[in-house]
Amino acid sequence: MTDDELFDLYSDYLISSFGQTTATGLSALLDGQISHDRIRRFLAGTPRTSADLWHLVKPHVRAIQDAAGVLIIDDSISEKPYTDENDIICWHYDHAQQRTVKGINFITALYHCQEMSLPVGITLVAKTEYYIDKKDEKQKRRSPVEKNVSFRAMVQQAVANQIPFQYVLNDVWYASAENMCFIKEIVQKDFVMPLKTNRKIALSAADKRQGRYVSLGELVIEPHTVREIYLEGVVFPLLLVKQVFVNEDGSTGVQYLVTSDAKLTYGRITTLYRKRWNVEPYHKSLKQNAALERSPTHTVTTQTNHLFGALYGYIKLERLKMTTSLNHFALKSKLYARAVRVAFDTLRELQSGSSSPQTGEPMCA
Repeated sequence: MTDDELFDLYSDYLISSFGQTTATGLSALLDGQISHDRIRRFLAGTPRTSADLWHLVKPHVRAIQDAAGVLIIDDSISEKPYTDENDIICWHYDHAQQRTVKGINFITALYHCQEMSLPVGITLVAKTEYYIDKKDEKQKRRSPVEKNVSFRAMVQQAVANQIPFQYVLNDVWYASAENMCFIKEIVQKDFVMPLKTNRKIALSAADKRQGRYVSLGELVIEPHTVREIYLEGVVFPLLLVKQVFVNEDGSTGVQYLVTSDAKLTYGRITTLYRKRWNVEPYHKSLKQNAALERSPTHTVTTQTNHLFGALYGYIKLERLKMTTSLNHFALKSKLYARAVRVAFDTLRELQSGSSSPQTGEPMCA
């Protein structure tokens, strides 16, 4: 069996499992046809890269690609609180939880088109440098590559891979002036991004030339209207909209969105940005349905290859979603129900002392 065939088998195992995923567990599932040592050697082999991911997902992207597709860039943390720290398993600030957590921080370029969301690029944040934090004088880790540098590299790679899209979507953490200029001027695409209220804006080209900026939070703008502004550090004009929405707890929230496409309406801007939320079910399914966080691997290489196995599992689930009209969690529930059914039937056979429903052989010697 080749490594590619074993990789395919391993990803199926990750989708099918409901607990810890180990080399021993897969070997036992296959009745020892593949030894756990062979599976361990596979996981400890050459680390898979974003180029390997593109080779894997490319035919599926080509089958659905369209100019109406969007490229979503976002990062997440696969929590590994009980695993020893190394270059990729380390402490990262989680903006969602507003605290530092231990795990693997990974950035994904997700291509969304025709109701499918496929990862077309991946970057693991490797904190390989040590430094002394001036605040508490403790030794800490950091990555030599800033996330915004990785952001631009992933957008550039998507263009190089000839993936058709017009808009880049991301959250506020990637809404830097440098990223905006890169997307519009270097790769010649457009974007829709949110802005923090402390960003400096000019209300006209003349104000920008004279350095007259105001804080976005000070600007009076009615909801559902579009206003042209000039952002500090960005040479071209942007369209700004104010979106007011109601949170789950009943409170009211405000979000400011900007786009580099001067032709867009309020409705089109907000509709486009809504597509960014497809990255949330991607992260959730990767962790809960493809066993991303359920591997006891210990080294950077085995952890990296397990993550790629989970990515492959996610891609398979996304394809099954389209053919079965079931979402990832419904598909997983279907597998679970079938597993419980087999376990129940096997238990009944054991209790009755009759033969196995699958093999016809006696259950007890």
